[in-house]
Amino acid sequence: MMRSGILRILLMGLAFTLPILAEQSTDCKVQVGMSPIPGGGVLLHISHDPAYRVTVEEDGEHLAIAPRQAGNPVPYELQSVSGSDANLTERLITLAKSKLGDRYQPAQAGPDHFDCSGFVYYLFRQNGIRIPRSSLAQSKSGLKLDRKAIRRGDILFFDTAHRGHVNHSGVYLGEGKFIHSSSGHAYVVTISDLDKGFYREKFQWGIRKIPSKETQ
Repeated sequence: MMRSGILRILLMGLAFTLPILAEQSTDCKVQVGMSPIPGGGVLLHISHDPAYRVTVEEDGEHLAIAPRQAGNPVPYELQSVSGSDANLTERLITLAKSKLGDRYQPAQAGPDHFDCSGFVYYLFRQNGIRIPRSSLAQSKSGLKLDRKAIRRGDILFFDTAHRGHVNHSGVYLGEGKFIHSSSGHAYVVTISDLDKGFYREKFQWGIRKIPSKETQ
């Protein structure tokens, strides 16, 4: 049980201050796990009562636990806190995978329901990269990359209706896989094959919004 106040945690030399924003006694069911990152650093795994959200302030040093309906969320929802060696691509993909199973919903861009372009928009926005909201507009916001040129973290575009224009987007994971919010049979955030099955012939092109040095 927690009351308003400050919770401080220290894990493997990383210190965090958690302001507890509840005005009355509440059980947030917060658990913190961690795993090492290759090359150095630590990935923190935060689990908590779904009625609450864990966020990180812009200074990157303060975490907040607050009811989802509090009305005063801080700017970036926390998915992971890692060492300096974790690059932007991996942070974005870690966030994307944390949303696996979240329901597809038209005209939604998170944090728990997404349409296809809303999912991509959410991932990049949470990592400080501005992109257009719709898949068609997203597809026009960068240099077109063919299948051989795409890299992990690139945005992929599809014409799933064979209408001659982009109507679907996702993020490339590498090794022929991409993650997206599917309005098809799955109707959730899911991982699909790029080079076989339904999406092979629907792929149009990709674009890169993360600097090349981050994706190599």
